[in-house]
Amino acid sequence: MKIISRKSGILSVVLAALLALSACADAPVEDPKRTASDTGGHAMSAEQLKSAVNFDHELDSYVPKKDHYNFYFTYKTVHPWWDAVALGMEDAQRQFLDKGIRITYEYMAPEGASAEDQTQRLHDALSKDYDVIGVDVADDAIISPILDEMVDSGAKVMTFSSSDASEGCKRIAYVGNTHNYQDGADLTEALCEKLGYKGKVAILVGSVGAPCHEDRAAGAKDTIAKYPDMEIVATEYDNDSVDTAYDLTKKILADNPDLSGIICCNMSNPVGAARAVTELESDAVIVGMDHDEEALRYLNDGVIYCLGVQDCYSIGFDTICIAVKIADGNMPGELFPEKTNEITTVIYQEDAAQMLELLYGVVL
Repeated sequence: MKIISRKSGILSVVLAALLALSACADAPVEDPKRTASDTGGHAMSAEQLKSAVNFDHELDSYVPKKDHYNFYFTYKTVHPWWDAVALGMEDAQRQFLDKGIRITYEYMAPEGASAEDQTQRLHDALSKDYDVIGVDVADDAIISPILDEMVDSGAKVMTFSSSDASEGCKRIAYVGNTHNYQDGADLTEALCEKLGYKGKVAILVGSVGAPCHEDRAAGAKDTIAKYPDMEIVATEYDNDSVDTAYDLTKKILADNPDLSGIICCNMSNPVGAARAVTELESDAVIVGMDHDEEALRYLNDGVIYCLGVQDCYSIGFDTICIAVKIADGNMPGELFPEKTNEITTVIYQEDAAQMLELLYGVVL
């Protein structure tokens, strides 16, 4: 029986999840609405750190109307971040199967972020018999009107991951990060405090038009604008590529040898920036997003100052659960909200070793 077909592999993250499941089995779970702003710029307690990525999920009491569902999910680009989301999806899939409900789904993305590629994938999916089509929006200006057309044609469409569609889009619901602007602002505020509210900084955004990347950059820019002794000297798009972020950081540092800080708005660019800063022996302070293993090692070494870690596992699990309800004809309300908010937790050097062990089974 074919359960899943998708382009990206889970690789070593599977083992990491199994280790983390064991480590988190009895961990207390705090307020699910807690976001980066609640950390207060301090290292997390052991209990808070374990709740940052919640592996302990159970299906709710909803009784599905069918015994088989077939979904289609497309996301921005093949990348370990979405592999982590897939692990949560697989957990929900297994739990539904235990109840006699079979869920199959396609989980597809291009090698590089592309709104044009996503447009074609959506048109292809529309021609097939999927119960729900889920989209991690590559570019809200381009993709949102397409989602409207799909809904108007009778398709059941949701968005998920870290990028919702534009305000007013007809998509049925969104599961993921609803506070990307605030994440960017919180990380930048931590950087400003570290730098004494003065100095030159650069922003590495990610993919042009990607709502999560653009929103974080907007939060960063608005925060910097509050402080007269701080200046943004470069804003560059790395297309969620470690190598591109590395090259861009080297150029920025060459043009601005007195650079004080770098704000990174996706999971790839903290790694690229840290490689460049280390190679050039720069003192630039890096803040950025998410849980890449190499980034966590740089955090542990003090090269990266802090990271905003999103709960990818919960995003995946909740996406499958809500897709089932949408497939059954339910709309946002008592069964699920229009927007399911997943948390971001800011972690610091003191947290890095424990997070490495929690997510990757790495003991330093």
